[in-house]
Amino acid sequence: MYSVALRARAQKDIAALPPSLARRVLAAIAGLSEDPRPPGARKLQAEESYRIRVGDRRIVFEIEDHAQRVVIVRVKHRRDVYRSL
Repeated sequence: MYSVALRARAQKDIAALPPSLARRVLAAIAGLSEDPRPPGARKLQAEESYRIRVGDRRIVFEIEDHAQRVVIVRVKHRRDVYRSL
């Protein structure tokens, strides 16, 4: 079982979401503790990161296998998320 950590920027991203979408995003993040590479997760080519989709939002995260930790980097709309990495 992996622990999940949120970077400060990701916390701000989630706080800015509407409540119904924030619940869906938090449920997807909680699922990463059980399976850090769920079906549908994609490895980003330019980064050592992965992403999962929740509607039109993308959750970008890094997996630290040696520490069994998942670090959530960003949660943004699909058109904006890759610009800020």
